Amino acid sequence: MLTTTIDQTNGIAILEPHGALSKDDFVTAAHIIDPYIGKQGGLNGLIIHTESFPGWDSFAALSSHLTFVKNHHEKISRLAFVTDSPIGNLAENIAAHFVSAQIRSFPFQELKQAKFWINSR
Repeated sequence: MLTTTIDQTNGIAILEPHGALSKDDFVTAAHIIDPYIGKQGGLNGLIIHTESFPGWDSFAALSSHLTFVKNHHEKISRLAFVTDSPIGNLAENIAAHFVSAQIRSFPFQELKQAKFWINSR
């Protein structure tokens, strides 16, 4: 399950995975994020907040995740991985080659600092 919320005051989408990610998680996230982007023209940032990375429940889920990234990366200014998982640093380095957003990793407990970084542009 993927909880998706939008901090409308700061223009930040927060994604919080709870267990292996499914194809429907990314469809639901897009249904929440897309109306905001349509109205505002983009997001100041997107935060992935999870203590450890849960993975995907299927190849279809991974494919849906990649499609979500492809469809949204140009509409997001900054991307923060807020996690204690070593995947956060790896994802930061890999994602930098595929997305236009500035990317930074933070320890799991530093959600507030990640929001501050996104809004300090």
